[in-house]
Formats: sequence, C-alpha cells, structure tokens
Amino acid sequence: MTEKRILLLKPRGFCAGVVRAIDVVKIALETFGAPIYVRKEIVHNRFVVNELAEKGAIFVDDIDDVPEGMRVIYSAHGVSPEVREHSAKRGLKVIDATCPLVTKVHVEAVKFAQQGYSLVLIGHRDHDEIEGTLGEAPDATQVVSNVAEVAALEVPDPSRVAYLTQTTLSLDEARDIIHALKEKFPQIVGPHSQDICYATENRQVAVKNVAHMADLVLVVGSTNSSNSNRLVEVSQNLSTRSYLIENSASIDPSWLDGVNTVALTAGASAPEVLVEDVVKYLQQIGFANVEEVEVMPENVRFGLPPEIVQAIAAAPASVSN
Repeated sequence: MTEKRILLLKPRGFCAGVVRAIDVVKIALETFGAPIYVRKEIVHNRFVVNELAEKGAIFVDDIDDVPEGMRVIYSAHGVSPEVREHSAKRGLKVIDATCPLVTKVHVEAVKFAQQGYSLVLIGHRDHDEIEGTLGEAPDATQVVSNVAEVAALEVPDPSRVAYLTQTTLSLDEARDIIHALKEKFPQIVGPHSQDICYATENRQVAVKNVAHMADLVLVVGSTNSSNSNRLVEVSQNLSTRSYLIENSASIDPSWLDGVNTVALTAGASAPEVLVEDVVKYLQQIGFANVEEVEVMPENVRFGLPPEIVQAIAAAPASVSN
C-alpha cells in the first residue's frame, strides 16, 4: 500500500488585498465601535463574513440600506463612481477597503476612456468587481466573458480599442480571450502590466505545478469566490479531479475512494483555519503524511487606507480625553 499523503500547496489562502480588507473591518470595529456597515461581502468567503458579523459588522447589498450619516466600508472588490456619489449625498462616512490592484484597473479604465478608446472588459458580468470597474466608463465599456462573445463585439472605431481584465480570472482563459481580441482588433492596446493579480496567478501556477502529482485536488473557498473557482478549473483542465469545498464537511467520502495523494490549496479569500480543518479531517481517515510544497515565495503587503491610518493616530488622544 502506498502511504496516503496530502500535498499542501504554497502559496495558498489569503492574499494581501484580503488581509488588508479584513483588517480594515476589524480595526474600524475596535476604533469606532459597532455597528460598522459593509457594502457587499468584504471578501467572498462566508466564514470570514460570519465571523465579522459576530463582531458587529452589518453587511448590506445597497448603500440605501445604510442609515444616513453612518460609517460604511467598501469591499475589496471596489465600487463604481455612482456608489461613491450616492454615499456622499447620504452623508456616509466612507472607509475604502478596495484592493489596490482593483483600483489599478479602475484607473486604467478612466485613462483609456478619456483617451477616446472603446473598452473591452474581460470578466464575469455578475461579479462585484466587474460591476465597479464597468461603472468607471459605462458608455465606453463592453464586458466579454468568453472567446465566443468576442465575435459579436462592435465598436465605433476598430483602431481605438483597449482591453482590461478582472483581477481574478484564469490565466489561460484570459490569454485565449485576449488572443481573440487581437485577431479581431489588430491595433488593440492593453494595460502596461497584466491586471490578473499576483495572488490569483501564483495560486494557479502552484496548482499547475502539483496537479500531475495528485489523484485529487481540493480547493478551499466559497462558491461565489471567482479565484477559488478558477483553481478548480485549472486542475480539471489538467485532467486531475478537483472540487471546491467550504470546509471538511463539504467533502464527499466517495471522492477519496482509491485516492492516495490529495493536493490541497485555498482561494485568496479563504482563511488558513479552514485549510487546517481539512488537513485534520484527512489525517483522521488515513492521510497521515503532510508535505508542504512551496512553488514560489509570496511576500506582498498593502498599507491600510488613509481613513483607518488617521483613525488609529487619533485614537489615543480621544481615549485620554
């Protein structure tokens, strides 16, 4: 009998943008006290959202659900200018936890639109991030989600077209769509550096490097997490069975029949405690050997938004008064 083992992929789990967003909510609660309102899920993970809700965060789908004059945090996925304007009109105290890499895409959208380009935004229409980016230049922007949709694109001037991408796409998926766009619009331009974020790329590369060594790949993450779903797709495209799981309770024991090696990773919004939960479950059913496989180092950190930095600086003075 081959010894059953777990290949624990690294990097996995929280990225810098997610760490920053969660810290923003926690610090806001500690500094200002509950309740703190958060527009949409701060990150796409139910465990994280429930944990913050227990601490006093109130998650709302719409800015109108926040009482006038209250404090609201924008999620890591960003918001449209329309949401910002509506918040200002209602006198809300805004803390912006948008991931800096998402903000980069917003800035690019504004720049291209101001230069007279028709914009093609590659991504998933129902994702919060796409909603926010689309809002920067709605009249100039069209969203495409796959290669087939590229053929139907029509623009005023085919020589003035630019593309941007959602930060959490599959690298292969984005590459194929960009290739199709370049064939249709030979003069198309793109961002100076790719929009797909470093953490999305790193986690996909890790799966690509290890999938061939495993009988099964398990990805810890929520069903509405784009980057987690992409990790499952990457493994399946390499012909290694893969499933997205919230936690150990999501595992169907039949998946493990005849399996000797499980590769385990986590999406960028999934906390390590859920990975540890899965490892413990697998160890209890015979996967005794745990081997961490580091594909690349990851040391990115993002600073906190100015609203939070200022609040921290002011907190000691307010306490002493």
